[in-house]
Amino acid sequence: MDSDLHILTIYSTKRKTKGVAALGSSDMKRLALLPGDVVIVYGQRIFPFTVMESRDKGVGMEVSEEDLKELGVNQGEKVMVKKVEPRELESVSISPSTQKQFDDRKISLELRGKPIMMRSNINTKEGDFVVVSMSPKVEVGLITGDTKVIVTSPTLRFTQKDISFVTLDEVGGLSDQLSTLMEIAEIALLKPEIPRLFGLRAPKGVLLYGPPGTGKTLIAKALANSMMSSFFYISGPEIASKYYGESEKRLREIFDQALHDAPSIVFIDEVDAMAPSRDVTASEADRRIVAQLLTLMDGVNSRSGVLVIGATNRPNAIDPALRRPGRFDREIEIPVPGNKERLEILKIHTKRLRLAEDVDLEKIAGITHGYVGADLEAVVREAALNALKRESDYEKVIVNEGDFMNAIKSVQPSALREFRLEIPNTTWEDVVGLEDVKLELKEVVEWPLKNRDLYDYMKAEIPSGVLLYGPPGTGKTLLARAVSHESGANFIAVNGPELLNMWVGESERAIREVFKKARQYSPTVVFFDEIDSLATARGTDPNRVTERMVSQLLTEMDGISKRDEQVVVIAATNRPDILDLALLRPGRLEKLIYVPPPDEEGRKKLFAYMVCKHVHDQIDYERLARLSSMYTPADIRGVVNRGVLLAIRRSMMEGVKPVLTQEDLEKALSAIKPSMNQQVLSYYSSF
Repeated sequence: MDSDLHILTIYSTKRKTKGVAALGSSDMKRLALLPGDVVIVYGQRIFPFTVMESRDKGVGMEVSEEDLKELGVNQGEKVMVKKVEPRELESVSISPSTQKQFDDRKISLELRGKPIMMRSNINTKEGDFVVVSMSPKVEVGLITGDTKVIVTSPTLRFTQKDISFVTLDEVGGLSDQLSTLMEIAEIALLKPEIPRLFGLRAPKGVLLYGPPGTGKTLIAKALANSMMSSFFYISGPEIASKYYGESEKRLREIFDQALHDAPSIVFIDEVDAMAPSRDVTASEADRRIVAQLLTLMDGVNSRSGVLVIGATNRPNAIDPALRRPGRFDREIEIPVPGNKERLEILKIHTKRLRLAEDVDLEKIAGITHGYVGADLEAVVREAALNALKRESDYEKVIVNEGDFMNAIKSVQPSALREFRLEIPNTTWEDVVGLEDVKLELKEVVEWPLKNRDLYDYMKAEIPSGVLLYGPPGTGKTLLARAVSHESGANFIAVNGPELLNMWVGESERAIREVFKKARQYSPTVVFFDEIDSLATARGTDPNRVTERMVSQLLTEMDGISKRDEQVVVIAATNRPDILDLALLRPGRLEKLIYVPPPDEEGRKKLFAYMVCKHVHDQIDYERLARLSSMYTPADIRGVVNRGVLLAIRRSMMEGVKPVLTQEDLEKALSAIKPSMNQQVLSYYSSF
């Protein structure tokens, strides 16, 4: 830790003046402080304080209740404190919270002698303000009688609530992206003359793109704090105005102020909402805003010391003119974190928690596939709330492994909620019988996903797809769920008919979106149920809808054959004969697994497995197995359910407790006919 930094316990008191921190004499001596000196206090946000000596001889720092709240810390927490020498300011620009006339002289008199920092919140009798620029640019400035106080437009109000005190050390799992962004920012903001030595131009803009919750906005906040530059935050949707020309005026004001206060960063969040592609669907207002943004970015020359950073999760929706060199020169992907990156993020979010010895963050990182930074923060928060339910005294709260496991169940990966995504809880034990089929699935799905290093060492070609085919009701969907659970992979279930859309191109777009999410949140098992509804042989559909869908499906499956993408496609059908043959070649659904109806021993196990869930009498499972030839697992489930209903009927009529009996099950067998016959079996045997 920096030798100038000291750790103190912070408390609040109703008696203290805002902006003043009281320390005991022992702490004053240890930090070499005198009354009237200035310190910076680092909480969730950062503020300067004038020091006074406390009458209380205790250890710690006392501030006002309002200051404690603005620092974002709790009573009795540890904070870092650093002594600083404030520089007298020539001028300071402050932005009000409301639009009205202010008396600059009164404000200047009230602020005289107060230390301030960039983005500090200032409360005066005239109103609330935030510091948007200081001259000279220093860490902590002091307002004197000679300081010129400038009140700017309220449209340039950027509070520490917008840009909280986030350091680069608090951004986990993005070291490569941060390194690249820091290099660009250093050249653009601090050393713009270096590219000119080689006849080059300093970068003007950077586009950060990636799924929601991956940390794009957090990176920009951390970068602004680390560079000590002016920071201007623009929210794409908020810049829009119903009045003609008002949106463009707001943009011009912000860029003018950024140029004046250089070096500065202009951060445009959700840039796709403000600058969509100017195609036929764009409104006139959209076109005007895009044109104004292009003009402003062109007006930022390479020596101006201004860097524009845009953030979006829809890069292809941005107007192409913004994505050329000279505007957004560089594009940096902020991806979904991998296992190592998730561990870094979890360590950051749990550093303030007391964890039980059974908490293994590596294990939690390993089972949270597809979770982005925001999701992991939600998991940690939910785990802490679970712990608080046991112990109301937060100082005694200890978060254990069970709290995290329950939190993971309640928090799903945010970007995948639009799909039927889950991490199934179906295990191999839930799949009765089918031992040969289970072994084949383990070989082609579970083992490669769980032991990737072994397959890489042997340079083995891992099948990218599996086709499960067989009669309806034999357990194909259950098998897919079980192998996904045992592999620890995300599970995206896609029902074939659900992808069909009446609009041209929408079905293909839906397929692209499924595979895009699967790649981002790998390891993932993508399960296509009833694939025969969307991948029939080409040339059989007069409308050519299925032809386009098959072509898109083939393209996407070819795209996941690379070794670095842990995506497995499992498809299920009971009509393998009508599938397009191109789907069944190596590199696509190359592994064909027949899921047969159960034999007599399998039916016996199925009856025993399903009956044991109910209150039952002595049951002859061998007899039931003999009587149920040609019954599928779904048929047997129907038989058992019918038997339970018969037991309930008898209970209601005779006034006795319901018990499932052999007679109930045999009556149910007589009522429910098998869905299989020899002709159907012959059809699948010949495939």
